[in-house]
Amino acid sequence: MIGREDKKSNDLFFTCSLIEYIARKTKNHRSTVANALGKKRLEKIYDLADVYHSDNIESVSDDFIEQAGIAEGDFDNVGAAKFAVPSHWDIGKVYKRLVLGISKEKGIPVIDALLEAYNSFVSEKIDDYNSSFFYENPQNILLAHLTGKIE
Repeated sequence: MIGREDKKSNDLFFTCSLIEYIARKTKNHRSTVANALGKKRLEKIYDLADVYHSDNIESVSDDFIEQAGIAEGDFDNVGAAKFAVPSHWDIGKVYKRLVLGISKEKGIPVIDALLEAYNSFVSEKIDDYNSSFFYENPQNILLAHLTGKIE
């Protein structure tokens, strides 16, 4: 382990941050982007994250938008935000923690957990920047996902 976390956690952080970046750029729900990228492409991003991370995220996102055929949407949670907007890196960290928690709790591969996280009701709550849900304790976000309700 080099740094504060292991390499694969950092690779997942980049993968989730890239999904967030693409979603903002194309004005799509995060689930739309994750599903359009698909499991095989997400596995590639996750496996090669250290390579992609060293490149310009604008260029990397353009390549994956084109490869996956991600069209312009109409979901602009950044534009709708009434308060300071968290960066794509901030939200990538929230999703990384959720994905790792799902993977551990359910004993499933990380990319399966990633797709589950982005396709859950919790994703809609995280992406509402006018609420404070994305600031919640990571364990509370995971618990909301696992139980299907916010307490």
